[in-house]
Amino acid sequence: MRKTYQLQIEGKNRDRLLEAAKHDIRKYAKRERAKALPKGVDFWDFDCKAGASDATAAEVHFAELMGAIDALVKDGGTQFYVEVVAKQGHRTARPRVEGDDAHGDVYDDAE
Repeated sequence: MRKTYQLQIEGKNRDRLLEAAKHDIRKYAKRERAKALPKGVDFWDFDCKAGASDATAAEVHFAELMGAIDALVKDGGTQFYVEVVAKQGHRTARPRVEGDDAHGDVYDDAE
């Protein structure tokens, strides 16, 4: 999904346009996550970019995408560009820290 969202449309509320754009992005992510995973893939991940235009878009993590959009809009922008591309994700094991129990919780013995 590569799209530029306009926030200045005659007769439409700016806040409602922003909420509609965010809903559109979330709906795309939900639709992509619902697709069947290829063999050997653990989850769907996303490569994301956000900016005032496609030329100035910077990479952001999917979890930080809505915050990046809010920051762009807060600066008074009349439009913003979003790129969300699904990719295959593979889980990696966390490095074990000495003192971890079987559940990964660390307990303080000083009590």
